[in-house]
Amino acid sequence: MATDPAQGTLPEADIDALEVVLFDERWPEGAMDFFGFHGAVCASAIGPALASDAALFALVTAQEPGNAGPPPEIFIQSVAKLTRQVRQLLEQGESLQLPEPEDGNASDALENWCAGFVDTFLLTEDDWVADQEALVAEQLMPIMTLSNLFEDEDFQKARQDEKQAEQLADQIPDSLTDLYLLYHSP
Repeated sequence: MATDPAQGTLPEADIDALEVVLFDERWPEGAMDFFGFHGAVCASAIGPALASDAALFALVTAQEPGNAGPPPEIFIQSVAKLTRQVRQLLEQGESLQLPEPEDGNASDALENWCAGFVDTFLLTEDDWVADQEALVAEQLMPIMTLSNLFEDEDFQKARQDEKQAEQLADQIPDSLTDLYLLYHSP
């Protein structure tokens, strides 16, 4: 996995420790891997308000809020580190690069990242779209399409068209920058 912290990801040792938590057998099916976690934290960092560690932990581990228990320290530290890195990159005018898997299965990693991002967006959708619904929808369209969470026929066609899916993936870094600026610029 590409792990250059300057590009908005965590050092390999942190990822390894975090994955022990993420792949715990106690979590129901639907718990996120590192890519989903990264997408969820990015949405929290970019959106109008940070999600709490407890809300992110419940979301990432596919548990009901309130039943998840307290997040482990490595989870809290990883959220804080990644949030700080994402915001620093975007504040400096840099593009956020999504993590890439070591095994080369980039489409699954991208789908998981997008699903994590969309799931976090949906936690506070009303806050995201309060003032700029059309603009937010336009910026989220590539992420929503590639998340594979929606049965929309146009989304399905776009995902199945390799060239169109690649173009959508290429739009994501600019969309993230635009969304960050929408919520965090004066």
